[in-house]
Amino acid sequence: MIAIDHVLLSDKILSEQFVCDLSKCKGACCVDGDAGAPLDRKELQHIDEVYDAVLPYLNEVSLEEIKKQGRYVYNAEFGWVTPTIESKICVYGIVDDNGIVKCGIEQAYLDGKVKWKKPISCHLFPIIVKKSKDGVTEYANYEPREDHCKAACSLGKKLKVPVYEFLKEPLVRKFGTDFYNALEATAQHIKK
Repeated sequence: MIAIDHVLLSDKILSEQFVCDLSKCKGACCVDGDAGAPLDRKELQHIDEVYDAVLPYLNEVSLEEIKKQGRYVYNAEFGWVTPTIESKICVYGIVDDNGIVKCGIEQAYLDGKVKWKKPISCHLFPIIVKKSKDGVTEYANYEPREDHCKAACSLGKKLKVPVYEFLKEPLVRKFGTDFYNALEATAQHIKK
């Protein structure tokens, strides 16, 4: 484990290599899981703020499901999460012409319609962050899905891209630039 500020990180975040290969996995992380994407409390407000701009990106099934369940739901095990359709695809998931599931919220962001990219849990995947019971310490673990992320692990090794480099943007978004700089310095020190 590596400790930076209040965060304990798995060594694998520095030692393993990973680059998403959407052409192979088809965005399976938006489809397969025990619940929808975990949401921080402040992200509930973000969803409310971007909701109207995201609506045009969603299909009828997603819109109906949101009418039934709401924009976010509370799960006894995971806390606040995005709703899913039949416990599978996230209601904010959109399927492109190549059959790849992408995030409707992120597409609205990329199109300049909203300023919030997507839930941080989605942006950080396959790093999963959990808080300690006291709410102070956060645990960041590298947890790629064995079946769906195999291609991403292979591509990361081929391109020699460590997990922390591939996920620089969401790590900075979650923990800040100083944190990321300390993480990068730690990685360089370990390499020596």
